[in-house]
Amino acid sequence: MHGDLQALGRAVKLAQYRQHRALDGALSSAGTTLAQWDALRAIGRSPGASARELAGATFQSEQAFGTLVGRLTAQGLVERRPGRGRRIEHHLTPQGEKVLAAGHRIADEVLASCFAALSGRERADLLGLLRRLTADVEG
Repeated sequence: MHGDLQALGRAVKLAQYRQHRALDGALSSAGTTLAQWDALRAIGRSPGASARELAGATFQSEQAFGTLVGRLTAQGLVERRPGRGRRIEHHLTPQGEKVLAAGHRIADEVLASCFAALSGRERADLLGLLRRLTADVEG
């Protein structure tokens, strides 16, 4: 039994690894990385969110996200604004919106290739199974 579970865990990790490498390589044509694009995507989904919220949404520590968003701010892609109290809110700039949109187009192409071996029904089944496994952690 443990061999099957370990093989399953490794197969999931391998699929994720291949997907991330393909995305990271392709996103370079938009002048961004997977980590940067993921941060832009999180900010785009939740404008005004705090660094803590965005770090959680991007699977990073607050410190790592702070470093990343500092780079995005220096590139003119993200703007930090004062919020209520000590809160700092994060927003995309018009240039950040453009990079995010370019990343969406690239991701759609890369992911279509990554999942090309599966039929539409198999992709839907896989998504359903993965959602069941992560239901306790999804927002």
